Amino acid sequence: MSTHRLYEIALTQIKGVGDITARQLLAACGSAEAIFKEKKQLLEKIPRIGSTITNEIFRADVLSRATEELNFVEKNKIQTYFIDDAAYPKRLKECEDAPMLLYYKGNGALERKRIISIVGTRKITPYGVDLTEQLLKGLSEALPELLVVSGLAYGVDIAAHRSALKNNLDTVAVLAHGLDRIYPAVHRNTAVEMLENGGLLTDFPSQTTPDKQNFIKRNRIVAGLSDATIVIESAEKGGSLITSDIAFSYGRDVYAFPGRTNDAASKGCNDLIRQNKAGLITSADDLIMALCWDLEEKKKEAVQTTLYFDLTAEQQQVMALIETEDQRIDELAELLKLPIHELSATLFDLEMRGMIKNMPGGIYRMV
Repeated sequence: MSTHRLYEIALTQIKGVGDITARQLLAACGSAEAIFKEKKQLLEKIPRIGSTITNEIFRADVLSRATEELNFVEKNKIQTYFIDDAAYPKRLKECEDAPMLLYYKGNGALERKRIISIVGTRKITPYGVDLTEQLLKGLSEALPELLVVSGLAYGVDIAAHRSALKNNLDTVAVLAHGLDRIYPAVHRNTAVEMLENGGLLTDFPSQTTPDKQNFIKRNRIVAGLSDATIVIESAEKGGSLITSDIAFSYGRDVYAFPGRTNDAASKGCNDLIRQNKAGLITSADDLIMALCWDLEEKKKEAVQTTLYFDLTAEQQQVMALIETEDQRIDELAELLKLPIHELSATLFDLEMRGMIKNMPGGIYRMV
């Protein structure tokens, strides 16, 4: 039995301690185990903690529940990712309210070069089914390594998972309950198939039932795991709009397929586009172009050959880092040991040359 994992699970079992408060405790104490071994009077002095939460930390049943969950995890060969683990999905870790602990069952890697989330109405129409199938067929041909994330719910979710599998794309379902069950049960066969070509992910422990509020909570994982959230069909209100709003708040790209102005199943999508909360797409090619996912490696190499020779040494260093993966400006400054104001000027020059693109959240990406 892993002692450190026991305390990490226990941290998520404390009544009244959510992900943000848990991060605060972790920052103050250094580790999950240290939280449970710290003196009460010192814990109470941590901002926003106080005696009520401190008393909850030391309840006897917290560690006993954690022991039970750890036994379940080890028995069922479930992978766990704590917020401090190197293997924790990096896109999700950037989100302020990222889950402290993830439970994962499957073979598909959660860290990919390109990841999209697909959401939408539970009352999908034939138009929505066709959009989903055409989108994923086109993406699979251009981006065979793409990971598709959704929520295993009725409608657009299950259509996205099944279409991804049909087109040999890995797909991950984010669940609103523990890994001791599948909801809805009619999607069990698809869920089992996904274990070999993706997986099932949740931040809820076993014995958690799929209550309504859990679906809202899990939406932050759907939004946070990916580069972009795509809304296929949505009514005026619904969970998919909550997910798109979360993605928008994270500085992630949101895209939507438009529908007829009098079509209730597309009103949510049309509103997102009208409010400039989502980019309009009609095909896989639209999405690829909008995200600047250049698929022509030879063209990329040619651009390097013809443009890199006239860059300064500092600009070449910046390009070498961004070329490997998207970079935040603060991360670049730390890697290059440069002040932000000096780096900003270099980035602006490269952007004017058309070599990089400034994305929401201060993230820079190759064009």
